[in-house]
Amino acid sequence: MNTKDFQKLRINAQNKEKETRAFFNKLKSKKPKNLDNIVHQLHDEFFENFDCLSCGNCCRSLGPRILQRDIERLSKHLKMKNSEFIDKYLRIDEDKDYVFKSMPCPFLDSENYCLVYEYRPKACQKYPHTDQRKFHLILPQTLKNTYTCPGVFEIVKQLKAIIK
Repeated sequence: MNTKDFQKLRINAQNKEKETRAFFNKLKSKKPKNLDNIVHQLHDEFFENFDCLSCGNCCRSLGPRILQRDIERLSKHLKMKNSEFIDKYLRIDEDKDYVFKSMPCPFLDSENYCLVYEYRPKACQKYPHTDQRKFHLILPQTLKNTYTCPGVFEIVKQLKAIIK
């Protein structure tokens, strides 16, 4: 996904934010029993035909929370001490969490490949979270992710058409 496409996604997400927020408020109060199944099916259908390597927006623009076990796993893989890894790659954000010092991710190469894919942080492994259980609990995060991930934007769009 090029810069122009990314800007278009952000504009579309912004234009739909009020509508999406209202829809999510309805979902929160309604809590459809089959919500997870519907979202998981939409997730599988979208990502079956979408190559994340053609996009990479998440790795270029989102700073994942880095957990202690992520630090340990990445440090070991990179043959560094935990403290060296922290000093070189991380900072503490306003929520007192470790995040990367800068974006894009320091482990993203020019072709959107992750240089530490097998050892990547848990937040990266789980992104975009549209395949996790209890989807109704992550609606605020999902709303934010419509600005970054074309898959999340499309899944939410289809979800609005299915659940009225």
